[in-house]
Amino acid sequence: MGQLLTRQPRKLARKSAVVAATMIAAVLCAALTGACRRAANGPASAGTVARGGELVASVHTDPRSFNRLVTRDSTSDLVATLIHARLVHLNRVTQDVEPWLAESWTRADNGLSYTLKLRPNVTFSDGHAFTSDDVLFSFDAVYDEKVGSALADSLQIGGKKLQVVAPDPLTVVVTFPEAFAPGVRIFHDLPILPRHKLGAALKDGALAQAWGLGTPVGQLVGLGPFLVTEYVPGQRVVFGRNPRYWRKDATGAALPYLDRITVEIIPDQDVELLRLDAGQLDMTATEMRPEDYAPLKRAADAGRLKILDLGVGFDADSLWFNLKPGGLGPTDARAAWLQHDGLRRAIALAVDRELFANTVFLGAGVPIYGPVTPANKKWYATDLPRTPHDPARARAELASIGLADRNGDGRLQDANNRPARFALITQKGNTTLERGAAVIRDELKKIGLIVDVVELEGNAAFQRFLSGNYDAVYLRVTTTDADPALNHDFWLSSGTAHAWNLEQKTPATGWERRIDEVMRRQMASFDDGERKRLFDEVQKIFAEHLPMIHFVAPRIYVAVSTRVTNLTPTAFSRPQLLWTPDTIAVVQ
Repeated sequence: MGQLLTRQPRKLARKSAVVAATMIAAVLCAALTGACRRAANGPASAGTVARGGELVASVHTDPRSFNRLVTRDSTSDLVATLIHARLVHLNRVTQDVEPWLAESWTRADNGLSYTLKLRPNVTFSDGHAFTSDDVLFSFDAVYDEKVGSALADSLQIGGKKLQVVAPDPLTVVVTFPEAFAPGVRIFHDLPILPRHKLGAALKDGALAQAWGLGTPVGQLVGLGPFLVTEYVPGQRVVFGRNPRYWRKDATGAALPYLDRITVEIIPDQDVELLRLDAGQLDMTATEMRPEDYAPLKRAADAGRLKILDLGVGFDADSLWFNLKPGGLGPTDARAAWLQHDGLRRAIALAVDRELFANTVFLGAGVPIYGPVTPANKKWYATDLPRTPHDPARARAELASIGLADRNGDGRLQDANNRPARFALITQKGNTTLERGAAVIRDELKKIGLIVDVVELEGNAAFQRFLSGNYDAVYLRVTTTDADPALNHDFWLSSGTAHAWNLEQKTPATGWERRIDEVMRRQMASFDDGERKRLFDEVQKIFAEHLPMIHFVAPRIYVAVSTRVTNLTPTAFSRPQLLWTPDTIAVVQ
């Protein structure tokens, strides 16, 4: 789970929400045979694709850095997707691993060592030859403690680093410290960086500060299909075609097809909608909001847009509390109940998931009870307990942890008559997050809890979470791979994406220790059936203690200009369309 995706809440009455849900469901179903269609399974056949032209997309926040090693926000990850390449490529549609900079590999008989053969005659965007030295450098950089890379733990197994050696310029041998079932799949999260540009910074202990947003764009070098040619903070990032990119299409023609991609930074989703409707954007980096369907359907009927139904999403918005021991401050007496399992169980019971789906997603969503959604067919646990909507049980849970209506005003207090109140941080400008936070606030008010929703700009919300200065957060943690072993930075207590209590030296709770133990067995087993059984157990432990609370997984609909062709859409993760940038094309 690599990335975190971070306006006033638009409160909808229950009756109007249900009516809206019914209307949108009817429109969506009718549209499946018209302007809205199921996504194609793959790009157009070679030889039919137009070359050249510009595509204009949008994101909601600036990148936090051009250095992907030190940040995990979604815009920085999109930049890395456009300008860098990996050893292997995860096909988000098939979930298969494909050769990329490594054109082939073999596994040793002991299952611990992999020999990768690198593609010959590959060069960086500045013309410097790519060799195994750059692979060694990238691993050294991600593991360097002074860098403090956000990717480091996702490239470790059992807390131990991979051992990487290079017998020759086109061969890399990677030895795992212990058995790891996904094998080379682990490499798809690591961008291969240029030693000749960043080696000195690593040696001087300054790599964490390298390639910040103030870096002249001409200094940014990569192996990806595009180059950064312009960055205007708060406005746009412009990418030009990398003339030295190494990939070819089936006819042998050089990729990418596009000459330029402009990524506009548009925090306000209403403005984003207007620009997409007016033809000033070709696509967005995120799915459509439910309320945008009607205006975009008119644009689709007019032939300006296509609306694609991608099915239920792999990721859902999440509510979590600061569970770090002492994280609320050494004198905050609320910790006794704010960090208690009983509070989270009460919230799961108090929030009406049907109301949530109808109000937040206008009916286009399915109730869920954990971080894995039904979209992840291979790993989803079908027998998790379904938490009912039961406010009476929720009040009983709160009473069991010492919260009661001691003043007779419907609001709960602790034993010392202090109010049961907390602040919930979410992202300003993201209307589904805003509405979700508002529903949570209103549902919890009914059982006596007072929630103060705090809306912050995306990067500010993200930074507040990282600082540990928060009560609760309502954002989205996205999966980087459908295979749970590749999301061990989320599941393991020591992980940098273990959102409720990051990077624990030792597990803070017995149940987290149990998840650590079961996940390590799951990661090491080469028996798919055993891996599924073990991960089902992990999901059940998670559901019992609810360190994060999930309510609804949305259906994913995306809108794209009819001038854009050769798409490979997927509901797997954002961006749903721009994850294959080298093969996307536009009609001139």
